[in-house]
Amino acid sequence: MERKVTDAQRPYTTTDAGIPSASDEYSLTVGAGGPMVLQDHYVIQKMQQFNRERVPERVVHAKGGGAFGYFETTEDVSQFTKAKLFQKGARTEMLARFSTVAGERGYADTARDPRGFALKFYTEEGNYDMVGNNTPVFFMRDPSKFQDFIHSQKRRADNHLRDNNMQWDFWTLSPESAHQVTFLMGDRGLPKTWRHMNGYSSHTYMWLNAGGERYWVKYHFKSDQGVENLTEEEGHQIAGQNPDHHLQDLSAAIKSGDHPTWTLHMQVMPFEDAASYRFNPFDLTKVWPHGDYPLIKVGRMVLDRNPDNYFAQIEQAAFEPNNMVPGIGPSPDKMLIARLFSYHDTHLHRIGGNAMQLPVNRPRSPVNSYNRDGAMRYDNPGDPVYAPNSYGGPAAAPGRFGTDPSWFVEGGELVRAAYEAHAEDDDFGQANAMVNRAMDDAGRQRLVSNVVGHVLQGVEEPVLSRVFEYWRSIDKTVGDQVEQKVKAGG
Repeated sequence: MERKVTDAQRPYTTTDAGIPSASDEYSLTVGAGGPMVLQDHYVIQKMQQFNRERVPERVVHAKGGGAFGYFETTEDVSQFTKAKLFQKGARTEMLARFSTVAGERGYADTARDPRGFALKFYTEEGNYDMVGNNTPVFFMRDPSKFQDFIHSQKRRADNHLRDNNMQWDFWTLSPESAHQVTFLMGDRGLPKTWRHMNGYSSHTYMWLNAGGERYWVKYHFKSDQGVENLTEEEGHQIAGQNPDHHLQDLSAAIKSGDHPTWTLHMQVMPFEDAASYRFNPFDLTKVWPHGDYPLIKVGRMVLDRNPDNYFAQIEQAAFEPNNMVPGIGPSPDKMLIARLFSYHDTHLHRIGGNAMQLPVNRPRSPVNSYNRDGAMRYDNPGDPVYAPNSYGGPAAAPGRFGTDPSWFVEGGELVRAAYEAHAEDDDFGQANAMVNRAMDDAGRQRLVSNVVGHVLQGVEEPVLSRVFEYWRSIDKTVGDQVEQKVKAGG
């Protein structure tokens, strides 16, 4: 770090209350070799603060980094949404955070894992958060299995080690995971950098236009740097040399002026199509074929500013999919609906009840709320403190912003069941298409090699036999090759 000031110009050290400190080197003691006295509040405060300077890490997406920038809408998509940030010419300041999913804060960036792709748009109508991944699908379609899935990817209770046998045990007992696992074990399971991967909403959302017309949509952020990936060997080598490779790459690129960009495209489905579509369009394990719903260009995302303080601006950033602005709404995707609750709740635990008052999370638009008090609240609303009231307090204005996004739900018994069946609902068809249409021969061989290498690290019977059948269900040739190579020892 460059020294930019003389000693005479340097600011003096203070306590957190702004009181000048007497020394940065010596505590207050009874004589030079005597015991330290309790009245040295500066040293005691430093120790207390140090003991508390970590907040709990995220249960998932713990290791990551990010940057600030802007999104500019370059195309006219007003026929689909009235959201102001998606009106042609609108430029919205934003924050992006990228991450690995399963590992802890010290996890290597180049481990085989999905990558988080979380975005916060500071719009004039409030914050809009999108919590996506670098994959257009996920491992499951029902939130009741999410916690169990994450536990299977974390560490064992007995020896505190990660265990590939646990992972494959869960995956092979959950056939809906096949599409995502195929993605994960293929080339795109190891992106070269965060700059060289796409980002997806994965979930289906609703867009509403000014006339109240509704559309189902999916977001695709396409990397303008191109999609580039690492081999398994390259990933392991980099992990040993620089476990912060992706974090360092993004920071260095922005610092040098090589600002990464992504182009946003949308898939748009007319509202009425969903009921009769050939598979359930809200199933998080499925993609919509581009031949059915082509990509529509919307705008461009640019990251051009590194954080000034990682902890304050990245670690304490809170992304919540329940933050949706007028013109955008949820869909019947069960995983999405669960996340509308889960993400906000985890930030209340991890950061605190007033996390939205932190500068990185605070909206750039007015906040007129009757929420008040609680730990660390510094901007408390004055009277009146209730609604409705007769004293000029804020009041809802549904006529100004329109009604809540909605869809028709047929009445019936409360049940625990899968989505209603569509003609082409299955767990392995799209995984097979990825193997045989998206991959070439060399890509398929790398897929087999990646699976074999992963399975050979501790997967045992009866899980091992299920792994072979799992891959045969995706593609018989791939499954047979996996079994042959595993039994031959790789």
